[in-house]
Amino acid sequence: MKFEKPEGANPIDRMAVVGKPLSRIDGPLKTTGFAPYAYERHDVVPNQAYGYLVGSAIAKGRIRRIDTAEARRAPGVVAVVTSENAGTLALSQSNVAKLLAGPEIQHYDQAVAVVVAETFEQARHAAGLVRVDYARDKGSFDLAATRDSAPMTSSSGRPVPEPYVIGDFDGAFAKAPVTIDATYSTPDQSHAMMEPHASIAAWDGDRLTLWTSNQMIAWAVRDLAKTLGMPAEKIRVLSPYVGGGFGAKLWIRSDAVLAAVAARVAGRPVKLALARPQVMNNTVHRPATIQRIRLGAERDGRLTAIGHESLSGNLPGGRPEGATAQTRLLYAAANRMTALRLAALDLPEGNSMRAPGEAPGMMALEIAMDELAEKLGLDPVALRVLNDTQIDPEKPERRFSERQLVKCLEEGAATFGWSRRNPRPGQVRDGAWLVGMGMAAAFRNSPTMKSGARVRLETGGAVTVETDMTDIGTGSYTIIAQTAAEMMGVPVDKVTVRLGDSAFPVSAGSGGQFGAMNSTAGVYAACVKLREAVSAKLGFNAGDAEFSGGRVKSGNRAVRLADAAKDGPLSAEDFIEYGDLTKTYQLSTFGAHFVEAAVHAHTGEIRVRRMLAVCAAGRILNPKSARSQVIGAMTMGVGAALMEEMAVDKRFGFFVNHDLAGYEVPVHADIPHQEVIFLDEADEYSSPMKAKGVGELGICGVGAAVANAVYNACGVRVRDYPVTLDKLIDRLPALA
Repeated sequence: MKFEKPEGANPIDRMAVVGKPLSRIDGPLKTTGFAPYAYERHDVVPNQAYGYLVGSAIAKGRIRRIDTAEARRAPGVVAVVTSENAGTLALSQSNVAKLLAGPEIQHYDQAVAVVVAETFEQARHAAGLVRVDYARDKGSFDLAATRDSAPMTSSSGRPVPEPYVIGDFDGAFAKAPVTIDATYSTPDQSHAMMEPHASIAAWDGDRLTLWTSNQMIAWAVRDLAKTLGMPAEKIRVLSPYVGGGFGAKLWIRSDAVLAAVAARVAGRPVKLALARPQVMNNTVHRPATIQRIRLGAERDGRLTAIGHESLSGNLPGGRPEGATAQTRLLYAAANRMTALRLAALDLPEGNSMRAPGEAPGMMALEIAMDELAEKLGLDPVALRVLNDTQIDPEKPERRFSERQLVKCLEEGAATFGWSRRNPRPGQVRDGAWLVGMGMAAAFRNSPTMKSGARVRLETGGAVTVETDMTDIGTGSYTIIAQTAAEMMGVPVDKVTVRLGDSAFPVSAGSGGQFGAMNSTAGVYAACVKLREAVSAKLGFNAGDAEFSGGRVKSGNRAVRLADAAKDGPLSAEDFIEYGDLTKTYQLSTFGAHFVEAAVHAHTGEIRVRRMLAVCAAGRILNPKSARSQVIGAMTMGVGAALMEEMAVDKRFGFFVNHDLAGYEVPVHADIPHQEVIFLDEADEYSSPMKAKGVGELGICGVGAAVANAVYNACGVRVRDYPVTLDKLIDRLPALA
């Protein structure tokens, strides 16, 4: 099915099942321990051995010699794999560094060996017996030191000669009566998902089966085929349950490749999970940024110039953090400039983490807007409303399909009690606490992506959906079941959803805020085809047939849906693909975040007291799971604002606090009451579902809203995240 024009009325519009706050159908399996995660698949293949990864102790250099003799003699050891016996491993298009090093070392904790043993403890013990002699080279690990030398690139990392400019930015900024010119920084951050990267690999002759934790099944097959040098059709990847990913599991990592290689060398199935320090240094992270923002405005607050430059670092061949993405679309101004600079750093690979680009970019942009509002003497909400635009600022011929940013801002302000905010910082006290309010706009694009599914009507009238879509804790099982139930006119409990298997049709996968809308649209397309087959079988005109209550009706005639499959199951397969609508209409999601925070007047301790998000993100397929996505994203935003920072050892090039004891993330005690409001919106330009993504919108702007609340509370402006008490304590207002 090709989506080429705005969607008219369709069966989803009945909203009998879609749009209802159903509890997740996979919830009982997860809460009782019956949901099979990758490392726990003791049932799928016998005689599994355990692998343990040995990571590089240096960040850059070469392996002079690797001695595995003692490890091989250790109790229970089955095999030790290094680059010397692993065979040729190519570099896939999704990996910047090799997943098994040798002899060159590209970053700290890059895998140099895998030890396979009968038990996990034996494998871990023997891994400590692998002796590696390194020749260390000098590396580059300090982002700030590259500010004057890092070249300009595109978002893909391709060199470009100059910034992207519309109008006369320099001239407009110089003439603007009110300006802001400030630099902000965000640190390296870890995805810190609950389930580490883990895989079980088994060979049957020349065929590989991999049970793994991965967000994008088809990408995993593609990249395994390239890395291992084998046909993709001889690889099967299964990942029905994923314990969080946030972008770190968009691509295969060393656990997947090295489990496969180790299983081939050992001649038996191998399971391999990365320890938490390996997740943080061996896999990917959100890169640090240094961002300069320049805003020029008339005295009434209308922006005349917007400039946003961002510096980030990565391994050679990697991409920059696209922190300027939202600045190109969020506010109106005739004169604009954006630029990305990319430093070559010898740190572990930087790559996508929840709302890549917009999350750190809005942490800077939305503080700058707050600073501009204060300089203008304008309310921060009013400033953003004044600079709203219904067209793409860079392409005036393209308007937004739906853009309810102003309504998000105004409804959020009214609900949160924004009018009670004292605009003068440091004026509101509650005992020893200084209390303030802050806000920020939220923005994230809604990408379209081809996505397929197979839908089958079983002989008893039940419906089965099969697609390689994944559920990373986001509720995919439930919204896909709701879609099929709505389309086929059956209760949700009559729908079985099977996900995360490369034997199923290729879906959009989970990531980038594209998963829900595209995967359900693919299921919609397959259901349209199945409805046609059912109608033909029962003697109905498919265009006139109504599917509801387990029956198919047209005119005065009604037949049980199950009757269409009395001679055997009926199956249909299709996919959604998109035409050129996005060339005419910009698909984006919008929101507003409001935060109340308190700063202890004596210690500088920060406490977030309450939070509100207002979101305009198309049709909400399941308000309960969507709310869970947004409050989870808001929680991540609090972490980014107040505590999350991977500390770089700039001498030796690694992340020092590489566990959940040293890398702090929010816990229940850190998170107050969170309220989420979804505006009524059905975007006919997005897909047949009229939905858009929401899971990443919830983090965009949160960090700035927290930082702005802290400033309003105590009058100390912090531009270098995270906003920790040491950056406040010697600048707090004098005690009376």
